[in-house]
Amino acid sequence: MIKVVGVRFRNAGKIYYFAPGKQKIEKGMHVIVETARGVEYGTVLIAPREVKEESVIQPLKPVIRVATAEDDKTEEKNKVKEKEAFRICLEKIAKHKLEMKLVEAEYTFDNNKLLFYFTADGRIDFRELVKDLAAVFRTRIELRQIGVRDETKILGGIGICGRELCCKSYLSEFAPVSIKMAKEQNLSLNPTKISGVCGRLMCCLKNEEETYEYLNSRLPYVGDTVTTDDGFRGEVQSVNVLRQQVKVLIEVNDEKEIREYKVEQLKFRPRKRKENMKLSKEEMKELSALEDKGGKSKLDDAK
Repeated sequence: MIKVVGVRFRNAGKIYYFAPGKQKIEKGMHVIVETARGVEYGTVLIAPREVKEESVIQPLKPVIRVATAEDDKTEEKNKVKEKEAFRICLEKIAKHKLEMKLVEAEYTFDNNKLLFYFTADGRIDFRELVKDLAAVFRTRIELRQIGVRDETKILGGIGICGRELCCKSYLSEFAPVSIKMAKEQNLSLNPTKISGVCGRLMCCLKNEEETYEYLNSRLPYVGDTVTTDDGFRGEVQSVNVLRQQVKVLIEVNDEKEIREYKVEQLKFRPRKRKENMKLSKEEMKELSALEDKGGKSKLDDAK
């Protein structure tokens, strides 16, 4: 077992482990730590505890110290400097006529490096831009191209649910999201209804995927023939996934009638879920463009 403390560097960002040493550290404290890109200022999200050594990437970097009042002031000054750096970088991008959208500027705590995050449709030759920025700021400059999901995580916003975006409020890592998840939940496959602010499929489709897969596996298909517990055989007309109820068309005294049954009242042959989607190639192409395979966020360095 090894003693660690969990530190986060940005809102809803990934949590990294550091060695607390003999320092008294509590959850919520600000600390100064050594990372792969320099000295950083972070917030303790996980109080000191012991974990298995195999779950930690060795060697474990140390917590230099608990942040002092002076460190807090330095961090505030860096935030002010980042706004000025952002403005200057925008001017330089316009000067070089580069097709890129600047999203954020970020100083490391020790000002050893200045990072600029941007989005672009393709690859950008920003070598001359880096030279200009290095001449102005006289520190190491790094330009990092990020995706639209990372951009939305930085900028934030309100989702169609009326709440703050999941990626901005609590989602530390992006999970792969696919069209299959929307189909499993019987959602409209209209791109405007199932895509988020970033233009990709909504992350929240992943939240209920397992529940819907389980509930759907217990239900028959629409069109299947089932036997009811009161002795009738009929055709499934519709299903209510959440209530686990099925409407069945049966024949009573030579008259057709629709009755609703709980899934436990029916007998049918379970089988693999079939794909129920009739879309044109153009629609499929448009929907596929919304999918996101996840992967490592460009905002997170190996700390």
